[in-house]
Amino acid sequence: MQKLSGLICLIIGGMLVYWGYNMSQAIGSRVTNLISGSPGDKPMLLYIAGAILLTFGLGQMVWKGK
Repeated sequence: MQKLSGLICLIIGGMLVYWGYNMSQAIGSRVTNLISGSPGDKPMLLYIAGAILLTFGLGQMVWKGK
């Protein structure tokens, strides 16, 4: 069960990072980045959430519990 939840977290985390990357490469986001000098909030939140889920999922897959 622990490996299954780890795999699910890895998949969802990877999807969030990919979705954040796609959002950051959109025309509207590029214009915002050009004007303000920083990426938008939504892509950054997706990157952070994806990284957390990837780390948690990897920990679940590697760590051997009781």
